[in-house]
Amino acid sequence: MTDDHVYLHLSEASAEPEGEARWAYGTGFADPLLGVDTALPPGIDGADLAAYCLMLGDDALILAQRLIEWCTRAPELEEEVALANLGLDLLGQARQLLTRAGQADGTGRSEDELAYWREEHEFRNVRLVETPNGDFAYSIARLLLFSTARHALYQRLSTHADPVLAAVAARGVKELAYHQEYATAWTLRLGDGTPYSTARMQAGLDAVWPLLDELFTPHLVEVRLGTDPSVLREPVLQALTEVIEKAGLTVPQALPMARVGGRAGRDGVHTEALGPLLAELQVVARAHPGATW
Repeated sequence: MTDDHVYLHLSEASAEPEGEARWAYGTGFADPLLGVDTALPPGIDGADLAAYCLMLGDDALILAQRLIEWCTRAPELEEEVALANLGLDLLGQARQLLTRAGQADGTGRSEDELAYWREEHEFRNVRLVETPNGDFAYSIARLLLFSTARHALYQRLSTHADPVLAAVAARGVKELAYHQEYATAWTLRLGDGTPYSTARMQAGLDAVWPLLDELFTPHLVEVRLGTDPSVLREPVLQALTEVIEKAGLTVPQALPMARVGGRAGRDGVHTEALGPLLAELQVVARAHPGATW
């Protein structure tokens, strides 16, 4: 363990040379709240802020887990390293957001408590990030949709009234720009490749497209915090359309995935894929509660 901590480098993000912000935050932090003013700003409800940080943090945590699953399975060693680093970037964001959630709601729950000791129905991630990896083209399509939407969202959140959320977003927007660049490059490469790679990339886009709408469907918490994601729908769709058409592919026209009684991932309603993912993510912590290393 080091004496580093979750929020230390947030204030230094603007001073980093361009290109150095694309790597992971790292692990081994001791004090998750040092270095950033964590007092709730006037007019911000702590429960709402905590719920929102859980939404964003769970998105990042679950997709990080999916990306790490590509280790030893990616088509090239270089892609294993790249996908692992993307996953670590998201893990770093998740750690900060979960820490903020535990601080904002007054419970003092740590990032570990929130990651390892919640049940499936308590997670608030969108269903897009929890779906199994499928083939490489599917995972690239999922990453393209998520990173494009999340990059646009973090650009808006970088000026949010909550200083911690704003700092996390300002730092994360640089990483997500690289994630978007990586996914775009592979979409172009596969889409404009062989007939087989074109077909696989199109199939990946077709499969993930019904899950995109959930990223833009506003939750009451988001509305109350002034972070309504529906305003991002058109610019994100335009950005995705440009990439897809440049790759010689067709923008899918699939309808959004059905909700269950009007509820979806933000409400704790998930696909059957999340349970096994959480079982793997949480098994060591639950088998050895209280252990440290």
